[in-house]
Amino acid sequence: MTERVALVTGGSSGIGERTAVRLQEAGFTTYAVARRVERMSGLADAGVTTFAMDVNDDASMTGGIERILEERGRVDVLVNNAGYGSYGAVETVPIDEARRQFEVNIFGLARLTQLVLPGMRERGDGRIINVGSVGGKFYEPLGAWYHATKFAVEGFSDSLRLELAPYGVRVVIVEPGPIRTEWNELARAHLVSSSAGTPYERQAEAVRARMEAGDGPLMSGPDVVGRKIARAATARRPRTRYPVGRGAGSVVTARRLLPDRALDLFIGRLYS
Repeated sequence: MTERVALVTGGSSGIGERTAVRLQEAGFTTYAVARRVERMSGLADAGVTTFAMDVNDDASMTGGIERILEERGRVDVLVNNAGYGSYGAVETVPIDEARRQFEVNIFGLARLTQLVLPGMRERGDGRIINVGSVGGKFYEPLGAWYHATKFAVEGFSDSLRLELAPYGVRVVIVEPGPIRTEWNELARAHLVSSSAGTPYERQAEAVRARMEAGDGPLMSGPDVVGRKIARAATARRPRTRYPVGRGAGSVVTARRLLPDRALDLFIGRLYS
């Protein structure tokens, strides 16, 4: 049987870490990359190959893909998981921070996709799995930049799916709901720091409190996403979308059924 090779970005914790473990268990030769390579020692012990990669640095991404191709000759599955949440008012968040949010959450994803596609297309087989979010379906006050990137992942992935279908390369979007990872703590911290001393400070505190209130029994663990990604990587005919985690399906359904004004009213009351 031909060796199957998978690459997972953002592998130092949370969803990326659990995805790498699940793909390794599923029989893939798995690479996990992140900026904080020292935090991936547990993955290395599990047989996953780890090394440093910064998805905000083209040379780092290009060199990483070249390394895998030299060592294994192929990448069969790319899991674009690296990302973070930058919260704050559009008026007050520096535009450089907004650009960085897009660089990490969408342009890094797109560049790695470009780098692995020639081999996949030539073989007539491959899988791009983009970790989006239910945040690509709905919206929150003070979350415009983050949600914009996740809406972009949805549109990018849908167009890419049609673009690559003639070449046998499948594109899948995984849409986690609230997941218990350090993402939540970092997003809340940035929300507070970016809003301090601004007209949006009180609103930011309400949003932070709501985000913190959901940090608990309503959240799923990251392994539920890792298992879903492994399923998407191994299914003969994967679905185009996989909502995953508690509440994810409900959010997707609400966005489809509720008119904008009704959803605005609901979200406004939720974060007031």
